Amino acid sequence: MKVIIAAAGTGGHINPGIAIADLIKSEYPNSNIRFIATGKKLEEDLISKAGYKSYAIEAYGFSKKINIDNIKKTIKTIKGFKEAKKILKEFKPDLVIGTGGYICGAVIYSAHKLKIPTILHESNAYPGLAIRMLRKKADTILVGIEEAKKYLKSAKRVIYTGTPTKVKPIDLTIKEKDKIRKEEKINKDLPLVLVFGGSQGAQKINNCIVDIIKEKKNDKYQIIWATGKEQYEIIKEELKECSINIEKANNAIIRPYIYNMNDIMSLSDLVVARSGALTLTELALLGKPAIFIPLPSSSANRQEDNARVFEKRGAAKIILNSDVTSTNLNDTIEEIIFNKDLLKNMSQASKSLAVYDVEERILNEIRKLVG
Repeated sequence: MKVIIAAAGTGGHINPGIAIADLIKSEYPNSNIRFIATGKKLEEDLISKAGYKSYAIEAYGFSKKINIDNIKKTIKTIKGFKEAKKILKEFKPDLVIGTGGYICGAVIYSAHKLKIPTILHESNAYPGLAIRMLRKKADTILVGIEEAKKYLKSAKRVIYTGTPTKVKPIDLTIKEKDKIRKEEKINKDLPLVLVFGGSQGAQKINNCIVDIIKEKKNDKYQIIWATGKEQYEIIKEELKECSINIEKANNAIIRPYIYNMNDIMSLSDLVVARSGALTLTELALLGKPAIFIPLPSSSANRQEDNARVFEKRGAAKIILNSDVTSTNLNDTIEEIIFNKDLLKNMSQASKSLAVYDVEERILNEIRKLVG
């Protein structure tokens, strides 16, 4: 089977595309899968490291503002439609899948015109503009959060599948837990709070955690914190100014990035994070309570929409980015982490939002289109 996957812009678009590509490969080992992206470094790194080749075309969102820059982008986007059509004609895929980003406009529209079966996957509670605009063109739209269906009522077919991710539910033995704690220098006698803001980090969250550590507010709980690679050295120097060694901070394990996230998330009692779609998926699969600090957006607050789904079920507390301080973040952590009944209820609510057969649901929809 030959498959084209269109994904660009952010890891939240590209990683589900890679997960679906891996899923297809596991079911159809002889498949030939290519990506179409925009050629940005993040996209190239993720796609190539996953073992896939990609084409690059330019694609931008259409703006109502009329200026030279937007005119140039519009011309490049129109050219991208032609390039997408040319790629599809030459590659002759049996299926075209879009997982987000403006790139989907050119690729899915061209596939529709060429009568190639198409699938779109939307991870967020509120679908992106490209997904909404293409809802009548795609043969099937798969959604990661059930609430997204209400925005796609005029689509041909919308199926709730969940979002594919590499994080899986694991039942660690006591011996395995002790081994991880020893390797990561985690104190098993203190509740563990996992903090992260994505691969690049989250400035507002990081500022709050720095203050919590400086003021020793975390004297009764332990933090394991992924700062983001770009911010690690800055935070290191900031703590140094307060005579705090980043490698010996009180009740805090600070890393640029956590590579064994599945293990660390499984051990954690509470998670503080942004509320991207993949993060929500992973937390639900592992049944983890969360404090979400959604990334604000001037166009659409997708992360807040995602977080509200968990909040309504009782799986998370929300502090808006504009409101968060080290004081109210610490107060919310303590409110949850030391209340065993609340932790248990939030954990159960989180698990209720998980989809444990994502792969099979997605494969079923692929089979319906290509056999």
